[in-house]
Amino acid sequence: MTSTTPAAAGQLAGLSATTLLRFATAGSVDDGKSTLVGRLLHDSKSVLTDQLEAVEHASRSRGQEAPDLALLTDGLRAEREQGITIDVAYRYFATPRRRFILADTPGHVQYTRNMVTGASTAELTVVLVDARNGVVEQTRRHAAIAALLRVPHVVLAVNKMDLVDYKEPVFAAIAEEFTAYATELGVPEVTAIPISALVGDNVVEPSATMDWYGGPTVLEHLETVPVSHDLTTCHARLPVQYVIRPQTAEHPDYRGYAGQIAAGTFRVGEPVTVLPSGLTSTVAGIDLLGTPVDVAWTPQSVTLLLADDVDVSRGDLIVPSTDAPATTQDIEATVCHVADQPLAVGQRVLLKHTTRTVKAIVKGIPSRLTLDDLSLHPEPGQLVANDIGRVRVRTAEPLAMDAYADSRRTGSFLLIDPADGTTLAAGMAGDSFAARPAAPAPAAAASPADDDGWDF
Repeated sequence: MTSTTPAAAGQLAGLSATTLLRFATAGSVDDGKSTLVGRLLHDSKSVLTDQLEAVEHASRSRGQEAPDLALLTDGLRAEREQGITIDVAYRYFATPRRRFILADTPGHVQYTRNMVTGASTAELTVVLVDARNGVVEQTRRHAAIAALLRVPHVVLAVNKMDLVDYKEPVFAAIAEEFTAYATELGVPEVTAIPISALVGDNVVEPSATMDWYGGPTVLEHLETVPVSHDLTTCHARLPVQYVIRPQTAEHPDYRGYAGQIAAGTFRVGEPVTVLPSGLTSTVAGIDLLGTPVDVAWTPQSVTLLLADDVDVSRGDLIVPSTDAPATTQDIEATVCHVADQPLAVGQRVLLKHTTRTVKAIVKGIPSRLTLDDLSLHPEPGQLVANDIGRVRVRTAEPLAMDAYADSRRTGSFLLIDPADGTTLAAGMAGDSFAARPAAPAPAAAASPADDDGWDF
């Protein structure tokens, strides 16, 4: 049996943390996100020759003398015709110091939902601001989403400094306003950098025209920012995705529970509890890529074998018995509403949490966030597209859900329309912003009984 010590597991996780950074770009329309990404890829020598030739050809056909680097990410025909980003574009590149997974997200209000998708797994978000316009509503919206999603690092890239004559007071005023707003949201760290993505100032190479700025370039900050996502020390959680029962002559009694470890570490001999049933057993074995091991950690995909023949199925959560979350049917959370149709009190939905999907009813919407001043509009009755608000949901079956502040994987969920499968909202359980307490929940209004299994 292959044995790996917890110390070795931590070392491997630390190695991953120093070599890989997931980050997203965000900002309002025409702030230059795609141009920044294109400049970052181009100047870091991460663009293949045929890609650059295709961009140069497309730019010439549109009457542009210089290559439009935004076309490196805006690949959809509608994006190129309208000159805006519509869908999230993922790019993978590397420098000698670090590997990167980049999500270029749209800036238009209509596509805020895509920004939620792109930032949900990010360890850093680059928020662009047009130096001529300063902080606008969409800037605040993206800062709020970064705070809600607990993105630990935020870079404020004040773009188009060439159009304001590279004036330091313009940059300083925007940086001060944004930092104050982000701090109130609970964002732990903001780094402000003045740039010109079109020209290349402070993107990869330091600017020769902004000698008053002595900080890092965008790429230098991305290469050196300390990223700590060592999930091996978090609460151990394994959402069961599939029960393996070969029932062959070679494996007549094999019963394994397969899934990707969402957080933490599992060890052979460790007492575990299956939720929501509460049944207990002991880890009898761990199979990793067909090989037995003594210990496994996130984000490995494994198969756990238990010492007892307990009832475990897809959607169950296997956790250490000494660190089991409480199960509940009443969930209060902050949601980003991403669907065109509104989300209303009393609405029947499906709630998807890890690998489990259950029926649920929206019992209340205590508040909707006003982004201008971070005030809470009480009891709005419904949330519409791109709204951020608090909801109370009652599920048909108990769920073992962590607070999102403790685990981004097991503290998040989706609300889904049961009629057509449309995703309605992305939810984060527990308190919302780190520096702001959750809105007090008023008494739930009584819901009329119904006769088709949705009154619970």
